[in-house]
Amino acid sequence: MRMLSAIAIILAGAGAAICGEAEIKAAQGSIDAQLRAFQAGDNDSAYSYAAPNIKRIFPTVDAFMGMVANGYQPVAKPKSFSFGESNEPAAGLVAQEVLIVGPDGKDYRALYTLELQPDGTYRITGVSLKAENTLAT
Repeated sequence: MRMLSAIAIILAGAGAAICGEAEIKAAQGSIDAQLRAFQAGDNDSAYSYAAPNIKRIFPTVDAFMGMVANGYQPVAKPKSFSFGESNEPAAGLVAQEVLIVGPDGKDYRALYTLELQPDGTYRITGVSLKAENTLAT
């Protein structure tokens, strides 16, 4: 019986890890789609990945794109990007690191936060962007 309990605990933990992986992949899908929309110049599509809290602050596509263009140029026009570390700090919330090569050829680290929406999609609630230290040693 003790062995059966141990197996049940292991399987429960594996299920939670798989669930977390699925949520992170879904969040990454939203980030990927938004960055590809930025690259393609599809502003309407890029705006569609913003969470309601962002849309309240920037209620039009033009307002949103102005904010992105003025404060997040590496996000607005990435040469390339890849996913770094991620975690799920609470149910329905994902924090995802994205490594970006900006239009200037420099490396940036972006931390995206996303929230699960009632329709089952993850939408971007915020982005913190930092230039990487590229000084040669």
